[in-house]
Amino acid sequence: MISDEDVGGVHIKYLHHCRRQLWLYLRGIRPEHLNATVQLGEAVHDSSYPRHSPVDLGAAKLDFVDGHQWVHEVKSSSRPTDADRAQAYHYCHQLARFGNDVKGAILHYPATRRTVRLPYTPEATAQAEEDIQEVLSVATALTSPDRLPRNRCRGCSYIDYCWTE
Repeated sequence: MISDEDVGGVHIKYLHHCRRQLWLYLRGIRPEHLNATVQLGEAVHDSSYPRHSPVDLGAAKLDFVDGHQWVHEVKSSSRPTDADRAQAYHYCHQLARFGNDVKGAILHYPATRRTVRLPYTPEATAQAEEDIQEVLSVATALTSPDRLPRNRCRGCSYIDYCWTE
């Protein structure tokens, strides 16, 4: 069973994207390596900011942290999503749990050369803690949550699992 310390960025991202995706991921069903969108994301990560090293916090792996205590995340999409923001706040929360005075997160979108700065506030802390509890709630569910409407599943690694009759 997963504990609050085991909740990582992928869990948070999936929670905000699709609870069914999270439920499947938590049960070891992981077709991401077969998905072209995931492979593109990995390529963007590998080619963007190559001078910075990722930070491994166990369950969470950040792209990098600068000298001013800002978490940096590189995204392959062209615009920010709620899942991106929640994942960034989760990383800030994880760093704060380890005693770091984290200032916030900066999301980088190389495809559009866009950055979004997200200060780490008490509200962000509360949201991060609530997200962790939601992940744990999905983890203990006996049945999978309902699938999303098909138009929201575009690019998802689990589309074949959810939509094959």
